[in-house]
Amino acid sequence: MTIPAFAFNVDALFRRAQNAMLWLLAALHILLFASLLLVLGSLSEANAATPVCGGENLLGDLKAEKPGLYEEILSEGSRVPNGKGLFWKVEKTGLAPSYLLGTMHVSDPRVLKMPPGAAEAQAEASTIVIESDEILDEKKATAALLSKPELTMFTDGNSIEKLLPKEDVALLEKGLKQRGIPLAAVSRMKPWMLMAFVSLPPCELARKAQNAAFLDKKIATDAIAAGKQVKGLETLAEQLSTMAAIPMDLHLKSLVETIKLGSRMEDVFETMTELYLSEDIGLTMPLLKAVAPDGTDDQSGYGEFEELVVVKRNQLMAERAAPILAEGGAFIAVGALHLPGEQGLIELLREQGFTVTRAE
Repeated sequence: MTIPAFAFNVDALFRRAQNAMLWLLAALHILLFASLLLVLGSLSEANAATPVCGGENLLGDLKAEKPGLYEEILSEGSRVPNGKGLFWKVEKTGLAPSYLLGTMHVSDPRVLKMPPGAAEAQAEASTIVIESDEILDEKKATAALLSKPELTMFTDGNSIEKLLPKEDVALLEKGLKQRGIPLAAVSRMKPWMLMAFVSLPPCELARKAQNAAFLDKKIATDAIAAGKQVKGLETLAEQLSTMAAIPMDLHLKSLVETIKLGSRMEDVFETMTELYLSEDIGLTMPLLKAVAPDGTDDQSGYGEFEELVVVKRNQLMAERAAPILAEGGAFIAVGALHLPGEQGLIELLREQGFTVTRAE
């Protein structure tokens, strides 16, 4: 893809996208329960006609215009433990094998197709495990969220308009309007909830408003229909508490940077999707770190994000998965970014004594 002279050059785009991509990853977690918000119900009619998805893989531009940086990202990605692969076999002597599948919490038809062998493993499993089983009961999930409104809404009289400069409020209002969302309807939402609206392509947001299934939920609902037990590793409140623990200024900065990217976020989203489809999950974090300007708050923001949203959640998931895996015959489906790395689920399960190998 050739970028016109008046648009961002690749270097500027990636530097701006660094924050946006971090929070896009976080927004993908929010998608697990964004459809439970009443505002989405009110927006479903406005988004009834699903926009055509666009976007192109930005790595192609990076390879052409900054080949050195491109090769550095590939090199670091190749060194990430368990960075290649979505589908893994989990074994221990005396137990029926279990399986671990990395997912992406979107309704893109390309993402809904599981790797070879995964459907068969799912069918044979006695227990299905997802990040949060609360997504299966919308009334229960909604009640859980409403019981802690401070996690999703400003309850102290604050609003996005009060926290952002006027020029940034105008940008936000324009960005939301393009998605058929009036600012007044969401102005009291915490910025990590608004990210689910401004960081995702209009086609994905529209599909979500129409209650389109994403892979995790499809796996769980299929299991219920087959009479299988479904368990969750986290609660929705725990997931939101993770987001709330990150300083507000980082949330606000990322929200504004995402809006400034405008339609280029579709390219960012497509880049993330194609990394998933090629099973190159280990490239994701090296890409984010490589494009962060050295010596700025962006890098510290990355570290905080990784520690809270990835590492600590991995540790909790591994702890709660252990007794389920000890029974054998489980099929676990969680966000793919939780799998790779020294503190990823695969390594954490190996530390528990399981043999984890890529399923062929």
